[in-house]
Amino acid sequence: MIEMFVFGIAQDQKTHMPILVLYDSTKRRALPIWIGEAEANSITRALGKHKPSRPMTHDLLLNTINSLGFRVDHIEINELASDTYFATIFIKSLDGKKETRAIDSRPSDAIALALRAKAPIMVSAQVIADGTVAADHEKDEEEAQEFKRFVDGLKASDFKTSGGGQD
Repeated sequence: MIEMFVFGIAQDQKTHMPILVLYDSTKRRALPIWIGEAEANSITRALGKHKPSRPMTHDLLLNTINSLGFRVDHIEINELASDTYFATIFIKSLDGKKETRAIDSRPSDAIALALRAKAPIMVSAQVIADGTVAADHEKDEEEAQEFKRFVDGLKASDFKTSGGGQD
């Protein structure tokens, strides 16, 4: 699992649907997730640290989890199937028993909750591989050129054999 962070909400130019954008700690990979308007508003409110006068849906969910003696430990975006992401909210008991429960969720709801709970947003390696895009093309190109120069500079004498036996 790799921890990712909310970069912000963008808008799809064709469909006008909100796109939640996550990025890794190096800001080299971005994970775009198309979400609904209500979830986009909830995430935007959480990012802006907006406290409503009355609890909104994700605030209510967090209050319920806490009042039942749990806290949001972390969330995981753990699957991408047929262009749909799947997530799990992990809650942990506060009574010292270290009980953990997993709750199936849409990623947008899990992220809205994680932001309010200040809980980590984790993404599986498979989702990273299948769903992310390069976010820093300039740095990627620079590293590719550096690697190419390294490979071009290699000579057969740079390689040592071990053990003296033949293959």
